Amino acid sequence: MAYATASVNGVIIAESDHYEKVEGNIYFPPASIKQEYFTTTDTHTGCPWKGTASYYTVDVGDGIPLVDTAWYYAEPKEAASSIKGYVAFYKNKVHIKTG
Repeated sequence: MAYATASVNGVIIAESDHYEKVEGNIYFPPASIKQEYFTTTDTHTGCPWKGTASYYTVDVGDGIPLVDTAWYYAEPKEAASSIKGYVAFYKNKVHIKTG
């Protein structure tokens, strides 16, 4: 069974045995993220086939909040409906491990 974790400085911020992989990014189900580390931001970007992405700042309490380092599609276009609400991370800021 596939399993994935996302961590920052050794702190696990998301883990799941079910995830979606899109364009090389691991998307974690909404219930798998540890909400205490996430704060929504006002940032939004657009993708031609996925729709409008919203962002989170991730803060594990180490004094270095990672602004806009996680994103999700609250209302994705139909082609991306499998990742509705799922959360992905910038790989250069969050350590993603699958197995």
